[in-house]
Amino acid sequence: MIVEDDHLVSEMIRGMVEELGYEIAGEAEDGHDALGIIKEVKPDVVLLDIKMPRMSGIEAAILIQKHFPTPIVILSAYETEDLVKEASEAGVGAYVVKPPQPAELFRAIEIACCRFEDMVELGDIRMKYEQAMKTIGSLAKLLPVCPGCGEEKRDEDYSSKLNMFLSSIPVEEISRYLCIRCGKRNDSG
Repeated sequence: MIVEDDHLVSEMIRGMVEELGYEIAGEAEDGHDALGIIKEVKPDVVLLDIKMPRMSGIEAAILIQKHFPTPIVILSAYETEDLVKEASEAGVGAYVVKPPQPAELFRAIEIACCRFEDMVELGDIRMKYEQAMKTIGSLAKLLPVCPGCGEEKRDEDYSSKLNMFLSSIPVEEISRYLCIRCGKRNDSG
């Protein structure tokens, strides 16, 4: 998808993108219009100008990543260290100065798509990590000894808390928590 407020520049980008073998899923003249189109067509990548009326490319990138996560390439006539940093913080995968060369645009699209996949994977890993930390916290509360001094700390609710925790574990994962003897007994039937 191309988001560009200058019609001539948009046509130039369109021609270049099509020559590179990509199909144009949609076009918009500003970030505001782009959000509606992105929601509808779900493009594989968004080529986004920075300086546009109503909503800048940076503002649009933030909203795109929040509501319709998609790889984004900034195509801008402006390149400052601050703009590149802002774009990166907004979730932009690549930044290209206009007018781009076809090889440069192709490389930027590929980089943005790969970076996006990496970010999705990191998000999945972060979610698994947070779940593991919750499990560790739950298990630490169930320890029958104080982790600080080693003294026994069983209270009257210990058994019910332990049973409640164990019942929350999916059956297919239970074997990870069993000792070797119980694991063998569980495998045999």
